[in-house]
Amino acid sequence: MSIDYQPSETLVRDEDPDRFLSTLFAPQDRRSHLNALYAFNIETAKVRERVSQPLPGEIRLQWWRDTIAGAPDGAGEAGQGNPLAAALIDTIRRFHLPPDSFDRFVEARIFDLYDDPMPDRHAFESYAGETAASLIMLAAMVLDRQAAPQAAEAAGHGGVAQVAAGVLRLLPLHRSRGQIFIPADILEAAGCQPEALLGGDPVAGERAVAAMAAFGREHHRRFIDAFGGLPRSLRPAFLPVLMTGRYLDRIEADGGTVLTRPSAGGGPFVRLWTYWRAMRRS
Repeated sequence: MSIDYQPSETLVRDEDPDRFLSTLFAPQDRRSHLNALYAFNIETAKVRERVSQPLPGEIRLQWWRDTIAGAPDGAGEAGQGNPLAAALIDTIRRFHLPPDSFDRFVEARIFDLYDDPMPDRHAFESYAGETAASLIMLAAMVLDRQAAPQAAEAAGHGGVAQVAAGVLRLLPLHRSRGQIFIPADILEAAGCQPEALLGGDPVAGERAVAAMAAFGREHHRRFIDAFGGLPRSLRPAFLPVLMTGRYLDRIEADGGTVLTRPSAGGGPFVRLWTYWRAMRRS
């Protein structure tokens, strides 16, 4: 059966330039499979935008769980007519990726559908571990299955840093929905009540942003320490995390304005230069 990977590549190119450009530094025969993983990430992340109530969102996520659950044994038609799912399932089969990682990934995404506050840092780290960090590890398995276990520490810290920066960059959207992804204990330490964050209090909000950025920065520092010891074969999976430091720099410079205006990202030249330098490191 011929699998069309082009829809996955197009989606990632349009929606996730950090990850799309990183695939250009991977071996050519792995790029389409990385894009299949990244397209799955986009599709599950956007479920909330496509539904008006949590239940239809859970149904959409359950479809992904059911579809992926049948991937290892080849039961049924791959992807059931969905080209993104077909590409993902083909990737899972080719590289023997663990279906339970995808199951936990989708389970974590259910949190996105509701307005429950993020309880604490531990819960946030668990959420990031099952989503962003898991995605990095799956990409590492596609690139070099034998070396992938060496990537666990870098993936763990890198995933938390990515989600922390992403939460701050998406603050205007989350506030409009009544969502709070900044952990409650970080808000408390910053002296910012949830109502103040949602209401756009510039003073309390700036303190919360600074505290969350510091939390992300600490994980990013630990990621950088671990990244230096990774074999070059795994580095393309981690290149997007390198942009996180730049995003945190911009967020800290913007301060409380990120409550109402999304913090800008880097352009393609900045990404390519950052990635090229990282790949050339000895």
